[in-house]
Amino acid sequence: MIPFLDLKKINEPYETAFQEKLKTVLDNGWYILGKEVETFEKAFAEYTQSKYCIGVGNGFDALVLIFKAYIQLGKLKKGDEVIVPANTYIASILAILQADLVPVLVEPKLETYNINPNLIQEKITSKTKAILAVHLYGQLSEMDKINEIAEKHNLIVVEDVAQSHGAKINKFQSLNSKFQFQNVTLSEVEEPQTASAYSFYPGKNLGCLGDGGAIITNDAELAEILFSLRNYGSEKKYHNEYVGVNSRLDELQAGFLNLKLPNLDADNKKRRNIAKRYLSEIKNDKIILPFWDLSNNHVFHLFVVRSKNRDDLQGYLTQNNIQTLIHYPIPPHKQKAFLEWNRLSFPVTEKIHNEVLSLPMSPVLTDSEIDFIIEILNQY
Repeated sequence: MIPFLDLKKINEPYETAFQEKLKTVLDNGWYILGKEVETFEKAFAEYTQSKYCIGVGNGFDALVLIFKAYIQLGKLKKGDEVIVPANTYIASILAILQADLVPVLVEPKLETYNINPNLIQEKITSKTKAILAVHLYGQLSEMDKINEIAEKHNLIVVEDVAQSHGAKINKFQSLNSKFQFQNVTLSEVEEPQTASAYSFYPGKNLGCLGDGGAIITNDAELAEILFSLRNYGSEKKYHNEYVGVNSRLDELQAGFLNLKLPNLDADNKKRRNIAKRYLSEIKNDKIILPFWDLSNNHVFHLFVVRSKNRDDLQGYLTQNNIQTLIHYPIPPHKQKAFLEWNRLSFPVTEKIHNEVLSLPMSPVLTDSEIDFIIEILNQY
């Protein structure tokens, strides 16, 4: 069976280094918010070209804490509305609710699976105070359009980057009267009122061996509050300025991330190369391939195809020893947790959830495995 994601194989090259890192942490005798967390925060801030990185317990907490920090700053208040894509993973919506804010669902574009900026405007009310842009499956949302809308209506923009570590966009710049394209990271094109939430869940492009997360921002005031909120609302031990939580990036997991971060770009390049093969060599009218402009705006956390006969296609691939997953089978507004939304209609979202299928995608897929996957798909 070709596994959907072979985490053991992905982490095998690091095994000796992981063991050495464990010994280092043990020898240091400092297990919470120590040197490994500090080193990772500095390295990840530099990698994302951001001023601040705050390591937290997981990606969900990263989102919740961003919203709570904006509430502490007085830029959000309980009951404010936050626009969010209707087809996102449910964690994005749960984070909004956890911060006592109100999610407002907006349809995605069928081509990219990311929020449709053209539909945001009609959902904005006097209560709308923020937009949560989710970069689903590894592809960046249309941040230029989203930021333009946000600036027009004085909205905060928060980014859910749980699936798009290392993705970059092309920024069109004028320099010495000549136009040039430059690859820039998310933080370079973000508005000042912006923070981005990352997850380091084991299956992510940059994954640790347990839960982990981080927030990046260029806002000094926001960062100061976030550093406190993650640690019981305390800057100084036993002195609590805010009603905080216990959500600190684990020292050992930070150590593992320090070992893996230098290889993130190379791993993403391997993912893109696999995607190029899938896109150019899968030739089957029954399978709809994802949109990609071949830029670095996609890191292919997932390679998601669509088929009107999705369940049949998945069964066929299973019979041929190819493991696939569905991201995600039930849209948020159809979940039992949201009974009040169950009668809502989001046709594009529902179509996506009924048709999507994720093919094996990881930097450790071999050429022969890719050959076989393509061959079997073309025979469907």
